[in-house]
Amino acid sequence: MKVIIIDDEQAMLAIMQRMLRRIENIEIIGGFQSVKDALLFTQNTVVDIAFVDIMIADESGLELARQLRAGQKNMEIVFVTSHREYAVDAFDTYPLDYMVKPVSQKRLIQTIERAREKNNKPPKEMDVNRLVVKALGGLEVSSVDAGKVKFISKKSQELFAFLLLGRGRAVSRDRVIDEVFPEMPLENAVGYLNTAVYQLRKALQSHGLKSIVRTFDEQFMLEMTHIDADFISFESYVYRVKEWNEFTVKEALEWEKSFTGDLYENKFYTWSVPEQEGLAIRYHDFAIRLVRWLLTNNQVTQSILIARKIVSRNELDEEANVFLMKAYRAAKDYQSFRSHYEHFIKVYQKEMGSLPAIGKESFFEK
Repeated sequence: MKVIIIDDEQAMLAIMQRMLRRIENIEIIGGFQSVKDALLFTQNTVVDIAFVDIMIADESGLELARQLRAGQKNMEIVFVTSHREYAVDAFDTYPLDYMVKPVSQKRLIQTIERAREKNNKPPKEMDVNRLVVKALGGLEVSSVDAGKVKFISKKSQELFAFLLLGRGRAVSRDRVIDEVFPEMPLENAVGYLNTAVYQLRKALQSHGLKSIVRTFDEQFMLEMTHIDADFISFESYVYRVKEWNEFTVKEALEWEKSFTGDLYENKFYTWSVPEQEGLAIRYHDFAIRLVRWLLTNNQVTQSILIARKIVSRNELDEEANVFLMKAYRAAKDYQSFRSHYEHFIKVYQKEMGSLPAIGKESFFEK
């Protein structure tokens, strides 16, 4: 297995390298003290496991982990840090493991063995049916061979949705209970959880995917090898591609069109709110950048459609409203420009009690 270590302390790099060299079939292909160097290296080199410190100088190891996985979805992340307080945040990035310094040789071996077990899949699994998950705008699960998954209960569906956010990472029983069965006595919650697991496996059985719901050591996970989820694919594209040209913008437009609504929209899963909001922000930033590129390259009609979509998601978004009005003006649709300007000023003043920045100056003359 090819391994890299990212830690701003030279001493820690040396210790980890020495410990890893004692483990059979481990190849250390890089040690880095900066985020920039690690990202540059992984752009062109396949890595099986990255050992990442939570804090790398003044930069976030959590954000680095997200970027590493965006570039290589099969890369395993192991956090090695002295910051215990970041444990919960770290698991939100779905690492293989989280180890607190000082790390023992036995603990390190256990982590490596876990990675080997996870990655050593029988070749025959490549022919298994696949689940297609549409989670943007709601939640619809189907398989290529058997059609729509018929969940037996709302809780079994919610359990699927919750584990899906783990992206193949294990979640403790206590966390599942806290999030999916809140305010329920522990004894009752354990029973309901076991029932939901049974129901979920039964629903997936007719699709040949019963075994993707895994339980071990009071932990639960979804095996992602046979799951294609729209929000994960969208997120991966946004992280991976930052700029477009006349040949690649068509792909960007298709990805923008695929964002048909918020994650698990109208499902009212309170535990999904942080990720839902994070994904909404990533869509907004991506869409704004795309509108800017389209306007710069005189693709006005497309820029209007996307700007309208952003505004429909948040009427008070000044940046999106400005881009929409610029697009109307570029299209020489002055009636729509003036009408939207007046509407935005009215709505903003009513909701915020003041004029937006564009209402305090003559936007018409710009």
